[in-house]
Amino acid sequence: MSQRESFRPLKRLGQNFLVDPNIPEKIISSAGFQSSDVVLEIGPGQGALTLPLSRAVSRIVAVEKDARLADFLQRRLTTLGISTVDLVCQDILRVDFDAIPLPSSQKIQVIGNLPYNISSPMLKKLIDHRERVSRAVLMFQREVAERLTAPPCTRGYGAMTLLIRYHARPMRLFEVPRSAFYPIPKVDSMVIELDFERPYPSHGVDENAFRNAVKGAFAHRRKTVLNSLKGFLPVWTPDVVLKGLRASSIDPSRRAETLTMDEFLMLSSMLTVDNREMG
Repeated sequence: MSQRESFRPLKRLGQNFLVDPNIPEKIISSAGFQSSDVVLEIGPGQGALTLPLSRAVSRIVAVEKDARLADFLQRRLTTLGISTVDLVCQDILRVDFDAIPLPSSQKIQVIGNLPYNISSPMLKKLIDHRERVSRAVLMFQREVAERLTAPPCTRGYGAMTLLIRYHARPMRLFEVPRSAFYPIPKVDSMVIELDFERPYPSHGVDENAFRNAVKGAFAHRRKTVLNSLKGFLPVWTPDVVLKGLRASSIDPSRRAETLTMDEFLMLSSMLTVDNREMG
């Protein structure tokens, strides 16, 4: 049976099977995994990436939510005599990263093709477990990947861009045409790397303060940063926000998408100081 004939993809799970054999090899080559790496694969499906990856790394923990696919892949692995893949039939969002056994001081490498409907919660999960995750090489819908890696003053630049960059260095690897999948999706994809070993130098800025400043600034994208931030938190009165912006040398009439990462870090630091003074 061909990959196109084996299973009917489930729309509710956002399934699009990778059928171009060149793409998995390109992903593995771009990822630069070491032979000693332990890799967590998200949604292995029919094993298009799992099988070639098993020859390149020490061990794979492959998490597949669809029981019929998990059973199919387990039979393939057994037939091929591949014993370095631990197949887990579970929702990746429910997997306990801390329970994955690792050699001393080693971290998890993550790989996978993320359906749109779990992109945001999966990114949050990776951030929450960043002390245990070294890197993530992930395929997203192109629009999502562009938002994660967007520079200031571009349409994709927003809160998600900054919150990811705070914790990891994002890098675009390559684009994947929609024709590489079955069924063919409506959009192209992109593979990016998130390096959690290289967070942005935050200079001691409180993470919650940074998150609030970013979310508040982009809460009303078309407004000035002053008007968007004021009132986002009860203590952020117009006077407090204006004072914080001026202390950060930021023109209050600017919009959030024009502020750099360093400016947001400075602003969150100044707003935290103002909050303490008011308290």
